[in-house]
Amino acid sequence: MATRLVQINMKALDDAALGRFWAEVLGWGVSSEGPRVTNLEPEDSVYPDPVAVCIDLVAYPDDPKTVKNRVHIDLATTSAAHHAELIARLTELGATPTDIGQGDVPWTVMADPEGNEFCVLDWRTSPRDTGPIAAIVADCTDPRAMVDFWGNAMDWTVHEVTDDHAVLRSAKGVGPYLRFVRTPDVKTVWNRVHLDVRPYPGDDPAAEAARLRALGATSIDLDGDVHWMVFADPEGNEFCMLTPR
Repeated sequence: MATRLVQINMKALDDAALGRFWAEVLGWGVSSEGPRVTNLEPEDSVYPDPVAVCIDLVAYPDDPKTVKNRVHIDLATTSAAHHAELIARLTELGATPTDIGQGDVPWTVMADPEGNEFCVLDWRTSPRDTGPIAAIVADCTDPRAMVDFWGNAMDWTVHEVTDDHAVLRSAKGVGPYLRFVRTPDVKTVWNRVHLDVRPYPGDDPAAEAARLRALGATSIDLDGDVHWMVFADPEGNEFCMLTPR
């Protein structure tokens, strides 16, 4: 048994407006599975597709962003011209440069219209075969512990592990990377951006939930009738396990 990363879940004050921004940025299609939810994925993808980890934006109009997100997106660029064009287009769409204490780095840090941080990578170091999203990046205090959990929780392949960062990617060798980066920041609130995983068709969700808990995940009970399970990884980062598909 194993899960695989299928989508990024973002809280939004206005899911439709923020969805339009990210759809324009990524060149993806927009749909909605229900009220207060906007779904983004490439027009030609067949969900779930390891080539494109999709984005779900869920409306939380009374829950504004108050702290730096612990999970963010890195956008890929392929040349100096592409980098400049992307920065200009992002600015026109409503993104703004932001300073999160990054100092002198080769990438550009920006915020979307609701203040969610993301990075535009330098074309000289950006991966070329990922699609528009180069990586999903998560802050952590111990990358080795994170890759030990997530490398066993999912069937993704571990590519690199050091004391400062760890990198995984789909076992199919396609789509974005998942990076855990050491940071001194302490988690203080529910993550505004989190990961959603799915078991494979035919897998038993209860057995998979038990396996995740044995690896170090903690179950989180939510009020209301939902068809997914909510967990926290060993550092307290929330994630959802959706139904097999």
